Amino acid sequence: MPRSKPYQPSLLRFLHGVNALIALLAIITAFWVYNTFDGRLIKLPLPEINDIIGIHGTFGVAFLLMMPAFALYSFHLGHKRLVQSDSLTKLTQIGKPIWWYSLHRIVNTVMLIAATWALITGRMMKEEWLPIGELDHIWYQLHLAGWVILVVCLIMHLLLSIKVGGLPLIVSMFEFNYRPEDSPATWLQQIRSFFSRS
Repeated sequence: MPRSKPYQPSLLRFLHGVNALIALLAIITAFWVYNTFDGRLIKLPLPEINDIIGIHGTFGVAFLLMMPAFALYSFHLGHKRLVQSDSLTKLTQIGKPIWWYSLHRIVNTVMLIAATWALITGRMMKEEWLPIGELDHIWYQLHLAGWVILVVCLIMHLLLSIKVGGLPLIVSMFEFNYRPEDSPATWLQQIRSFFSRS
């Protein structure tokens, strides 16, 4: 019997999609900034872009504006996709489906924390540091570490999504169709219903 096609709530798909796009652009431009002004560990022959720091900062500000809505959704309506009280104990069941689901939830949670870390440390940086070669500021080092953790989490998130749900799960996050009871017109009601039950 074929597995049923997964369905993702339309509000999750919207918030996830917008945040994923902005975060991906911020991640790419972050590497471009690193490659242009630092490049101590890896340097690629990328063309220089005027005001790449400003471009990265623009995506950072856009992410800062959109991330709180996604975080609120994730920790409330989407809390089952994050760490559960028994997630760590279920990690003892190595190789079983619950192990993969628990690991996926942990990675999702760490990814939200890493994104928040990257946003906070990015806001603490000054644009003039890198162009004048000041690479040893603690906020830059922390921002760089946040970027690395975010990239690792993103890769793990994609791989674990494929592992726990296969290609249908990935595709379901990019579908435009929605059920009548899950139309965008019901988003506010969904939020109200959740908080009235809490």
